[in-house]
Amino acid sequence: MTDMRPRSPAPRPRPAWLRATHWINAGCLFAMLASGWRVYNAAPLHAFRFPRELTLGGWLGGALQWHFALMWVLVANGLCYVAVNVCTGRLLRGLGALDPRALATDLRAALRGRLAHERAGYNAVQVFAYAAVMLALVMLVLSGLVLWKSVQFPLLRQALGGYENARHVHFLAMAFVGLFAIGHVALAALFPRTLLSMIRGR
Repeated sequence: MTDMRPRSPAPRPRPAWLRATHWINAGCLFAMLASGWRVYNAAPLHAFRFPRELTLGGWLGGALQWHFALMWVLVANGLCYVAVNVCTGRLLRGLGALDPRALATDLRAALRGRLAHERAGYNAVQVFAYAAVMLALVMLVLSGLVLWKSVQFPLLRQALGGYENARHVHFLAMAFVGLFAIGHVALAALFPRTLLSMIRGR
């Protein structure tokens, strides 16, 4: 007897450039978070400090060197990622998937524990999450420029509400990216095939 049930579409292959930029971003982000926490501990904004075992750099000067060195790698890799997305049309397709009505539907499904993990694409929650984390990364870079070269970027400093406010923007953007990373890793553990596809390309 022929099985007439609809089959799930085959997963899309992950191109080499996507896998390379993904893993470079992942390594840079975790190292920048760890070195940034060491910098934060030297002049905390809030009444807590990050455990020293989770920080990178050993001391303030070392943490700053790690942070600044990785910043260039992260920015260069991010620019390559955006450029290829624009040239291949992936960026326009992603922007076209930003549908608030689909987001509301998928959020309700997520709250009921029925949100599907699409094999051939991304559900609306994923699309908006990726868009939000890209915006947070842009804010991290802009606020980081103010913290690093405040005198050289006076207009940017003013746009962010001053140096101290830029510190808060940087911290909040960092917290969002950190929470996204935790959720991203958790979902990869729940759906190991997606992790394998990001390693092998299929």
